[in-house]
Amino acid sequence: MRTSGRGERVADWLDGRLGIHTLGRKYLRKVFPDHWSFLLGEICLYSFVVLVLTGVYLTLFFHPSMNEVTYHGSYVPLNGVRMSEAYASTLHISFDVRGGLLIRQLHHWAALVFVAGMLTHMMRHFFTGSFRKPREVNWVFGWTLLFLGLFEGLFGYSLPDDLLSGTGLRFVNGALLSVPVVGTYLSMFLFGGEFPGHDIVARFYSLHILLIPGIMAALVVAHLILVVYHKHTQFAGPGRTERNVIGTPFMPVYLAKAGGFFFLVFGALSLVAAVATINPVWVYGPFRPDQVSTGAQPDWYLGFAEGLVRVMPGWEVTLWGHTLVLGVLIPIVVFPLLLVLIGVYPFLEARVTGDRREHHLLDRPRNRPVRTAIGAAWISLYLILLAGGGNDIVATRLHLSINTVTWTVRVAVFVLPAVVFVVTRRICLGLQLRDAELVLHGRETGVIKRLPHGEYVEVHQPLDQAELHTLTAHRRQRELVEREPRP
Repeated sequence: MRTSGRGERVADWLDGRLGIHTLGRKYLRKVFPDHWSFLLGEICLYSFVVLVLTGVYLTLFFHPSMNEVTYHGSYVPLNGVRMSEAYASTLHISFDVRGGLLIRQLHHWAALVFVAGMLTHMMRHFFTGSFRKPREVNWVFGWTLLFLGLFEGLFGYSLPDDLLSGTGLRFVNGALLSVPVVGTYLSMFLFGGEFPGHDIVARFYSLHILLIPGIMAALVVAHLILVVYHKHTQFAGPGRTERNVIGTPFMPVYLAKAGGFFFLVFGALSLVAAVATINPVWVYGPFRPDQVSTGAQPDWYLGFAEGLVRVMPGWEVTLWGHTLVLGVLIPIVVFPLLLVLIGVYPFLEARVTGDRREHHLLDRPRNRPVRTAIGAAWISLYLILLAGGGNDIVATRLHLSINTVTWTVRVAVFVLPAVVFVVTRRICLGLQLRDAELVLHGRETGVIKRLPHGEYVEVHQPLDQAELHTLTAHRRQRELVEREPRP
């Protein structure tokens, strides 16, 4: 009789109490589809890991305090200048801590890539329809991560207490003050007194390193659990149905690929952080309420929010002795509405189309022209508002009047999304007709043949069965114009 080894006995002990063997046998062989677009989600995950690792390192040296000190450090131009401890510790990290500047820049670049990855990842899901039943809740989890990521970036951006971040906080304060009735109370609560107060860095620090990262980590875990539970979506193709997944198993193939891809993402971020300067706080100087940084711009993911304020006319109305600053109030109402539209879209589409079926096969964007046009129009609106957020930079670089740039953006906000919607929908319909021609007649070869009765025709090569399946394996949908009949 064979005697069990120590490792086997430990494994049996754990399995008897935790069910590790049963779970491993079920999930370690889980199949993952092979498609490059699925790597977008992994970029988000790995960037988040880099953010956590670098953030832990930075917390060892950063002092989240607005107490004033006199700087005496390695950056000579600021020696003898009064500044907050937060700004002084940021300079200390950048110039005196071994590898500090690299870690600071790696943290900032990873934050930009993290938000960009989330937005791109969600747009991939949007255009392919993977948000449909049963994945609506997971879509909301991802949308919440994106929403929290925007504010997490804002809080981290504000911690150094430099002139650029202080200008951004002044923008936040102005937005809060524009809220009717409770605006002044909100501002006093956030800043702990009159702007800029003495507590804002410490408060943002707590939110930035504890509360929001904890919520985001929990959402990431819940998001991944639902991905495993619902199984991966996949593009239509030979052998792929609503009931199966074709790809490679998690262990060992996908795990090896994922590990290699993590180091690729980490290496790419490290390379960019090493060669591309970002947020050089020593150039801006410490924050002073009586100064504003020239060419102040937020990070790209909040640029569209500033664009809303910059292109909005400075309207004000007085009601019952109270002034409503509509030039700021309207943009801060529109800003969350643009994000909420993304979050609730799966439920709106299901309600309008009456589609209650489960979907595990992805759509080709051309086969859902209205949805694709809506997504393209939203992106065009975002981009034009991003340009509006830098209207002064655009005007300077292109040698234009800032009024010309501002009015161009104002008009484009209403015209461009409508034009993009119509053009995108027409392109999708044209691509559908092209696919239908390929299915019926095959692919053009460029070979001209003369028929016995004298007619000249081009020879077409029939598509193989795999291509035919890909082009025809979709159910004709009733876009967002007419409800589907209930089964």
